[in-house]
Amino acid sequence: MLVRPIRAATRHTRGRAATVAALSAALLLTISTSSASAAFGPLPPANPHLGPMGTATMHGDAESSDSTPLPGPGAGDIKADFHEEAAACPTILQGADGFPQALCTKIVDRAPEVLLLDPNTGGTLASLSLTKGSLLGGVYAYLDDQDRMVTVDGSGNLLRIGHQRDGNDWKLTISSKTDVTQAVTGHCGGGDCDAVSSVMADWGGRVWFATDNAAAGFVDPATGTARSIVLAPGESVANSISTGPEGVAVATSHALYLLDVDGSGDPRVLWRQPYDRGPARKPGQLSWGTGATPTFFGPGSGTEYLAITDNAANKENLLVFDTSTGNTVCSVPAIDGTENSPIGSGSSLFVASTYGYPYPQLPANAGPSQPASAAFTGGMTRIDVTGSGCTVVWTNAVPSAAVPRLSVADGKIYTVSRRGLLGSGSSSGSAGSGSGGITDTYEYTVIDAATGKVDAEHSMGASTIHDTLQMVGTIAPGRVQYQGTLSGLFRITPR
Repeated sequence: MLVRPIRAATRHTRGRAATVAALSAALLLTISTSSASAAFGPLPPANPHLGPMGTATMHGDAESSDSTPLPGPGAGDIKADFHEEAAACPTILQGADGFPQALCTKIVDRAPEVLLLDPNTGGTLASLSLTKGSLLGGVYAYLDDQDRMVTVDGSGNLLRIGHQRDGNDWKLTISSKTDVTQAVTGHCGGGDCDAVSSVMADWGGRVWFATDNAAAGFVDPATGTARSIVLAPGESVANSISTGPEGVAVATSHALYLLDVDGSGDPRVLWRQPYDRGPARKPGQLSWGTGATPTFFGPGSGTEYLAITDNAANKENLLVFDTSTGNTVCSVPAIDGTENSPIGSGSSLFVASTYGYPYPQLPANAGPSQPASAAFTGGMTRIDVTGSGCTVVWTNAVPSAAVPRLSVADGKIYTVSRRGLLGSGSSSGSAGSGSGGITDTYEYTVIDAATGKVDAEHSMGASTIHDTLQMVGTIAPGRVQYQGTLSGLFRITPR
């Protein structure tokens, strides 16, 4: 175990955007309506160091439940406004002040860029380029309780990025900076031997991180000290981390871990559960191992269970563990393969297949898939945890091209379907082309979470720039949804 304390170099700037009262009121109103959907929930507990539930993290909350207390745009006709950003925008968040913020990766140089968006239109109000680092360093971030985006850039600095008025315009500024380089790369000799892949706050206000090479640790904001441990040699982390009151969940390429802090103030492993990682990466996955960010869920506290998918051949299993002990609650074959985190709400889990999804490019260290290619046909399943184990409730054939989001307010699952010739999924060839060279279409899709039935599909576009690339859709107050794409983002509202 390596523990390296370091000291923070912090810069503070003043200014914070004024509260948008109407949107805050809408947030409170929609949260109060969440009890109308008794079939799902409870929501996991709100982390006091994060922004609003449902919009503060890529997966909605610290627990990565991919559920939200907010109602979505619904099954009626929609207006889908596309904003070209010359960047892929996988993370779109919204603070209590009502301003959406996006963390994007620019197409030209693959450097991360933060965007402040107009809450009325989705247009860009301000942008801030960050130092390029790990690919996932331009993906995972969260909003803190002051509506600042928290992420780590390529220089090894933990950043809190605020926004404020600049005359008649807006600007994004780095309000604090903490060097975490030694804690991130000290275990492998320094330099660029490792990089942060994900960050998330715990219930004590520490900012936890995981690295590409499976180091994990935290920054203590009270002292400016960062500490880390290596989970296991030869493992890697390719997804986000999750936090609940019980600890920090990290899924590596070999195992699921739950961590917390020991009596000396160092990170420690509470339990480790290995899983079947299969013989190789599957087509439609970006790494060899689980494609899932760990999901806290449960019908009582909202965090008594932890779930991931494995990478078993030929059918991947949904794995559910007891959060307090790490014991296996149940395991059941679910889908051919997935790069998505399960939705978790109450006793229910929802898993979407990404097997064969035609990503235009893979990470440099992805390795070959087995088989080398496959058709993308999609499919989604609901599995409930019962007294007798895991029970499959329904399956459907929706070719989901985004990480789905469940609204417990209206009982709907919102995603984007990718459809090619004869309504089938695409082949695993180049992005934007389906069977026989027919351009694929992207359909805004609303699913009844109780039955799996598709309630509505609405066309969003048929261009490569509209490829939603298995990115997450974020539902904001006012029945607004933001959806990232290969080169920009959609703002979706009821028409």
